[in-house]
Amino acid sequence: MSFLDHLEDLRWLLVRSTVAIILMAFVTYFISDYLFDTIIFGPTRPTFFTYQFFCELSHSLGFADNICITEMPFIIQNTQMEGQVNVFIWVCILAGFILSFPYILWEIWKFISPALYTKEKKNAKVFIFFSSLLFFMGVLFGYFVVIPMSVNFVATFTVSDVVLNQFTLDSYIGMVKTSVLASGLFFELPIIIYFLTKLGLVTPSFLRNNRKYAIVLVLIIAAIVTPPDVVSQTIVAIPMLLIFEASIFISVFVSKNEKK
Repeated sequence: MSFLDHLEDLRWLLVRSTVAIILMAFVTYFISDYLFDTIIFGPTRPTFFTYQFFCELSHSLGFADNICITEMPFIIQNTQMEGQVNVFIWVCILAGFILSFPYILWEIWKFISPALYTKEKKNAKVFIFFSSLLFFMGVLFGYFVVIPMSVNFVATFTVSDVVLNQFTLDSYIGMVKTSVLASGLFFELPIIIYFLTKLGLVTPSFLRNNRKYAIVLVLIIAAIVTPPDVVSQTIVAIPMLLIFEASIFISVFVSKNEKK
């Protein structure tokens, strides 16, 4: 195929993926009440699953109510006339993207499959399954771990008792979108490392030599998105470090196969 033919294929990939996202976004419209009241704004309530889990963990570790969250001293307000309309549309689009992610992966696979060997083409189902699984695990990690800890931190942090926390709707939704998507895409790291290793752009030795920098970076991220306590930072950091170690293992596996 010529370069323009590849561009044409890429254009149709984007078109079909966009249509899939819009269709799934339209589906979420019918459950928008549950989507917003229970899912989106769930982390703003002390009864949220993660807060209850930390409270029970606090009791089991003998910390009494030190990690228990009993109130959320802030309010979320809309300051723009079209603010709630824009938020409604973009949240539905985000939900549509998450739900249609396996189909988007299938489209990407069809686009890159001509450059693969026949044996590799047969692994389409494996690629889509594990890529989707990792992405959904990342989304759940962002929703149940990163967002609650971030909300709790910003809700309780104040420079003075004179200042009241009144967050805009856009800032809260922006944090939710960033946390969920960033976590979902970060959990795709093993898949990315797989292809980078096959292309020869990344080697196991490179990943091992830079492990210390990755650990420092993960700890910094965990410290930023969590309250200033060791338990919370550890809970966030461990899954991210495990993902990085899994990426090294995959790079070693691919590198050995390439040498064979």
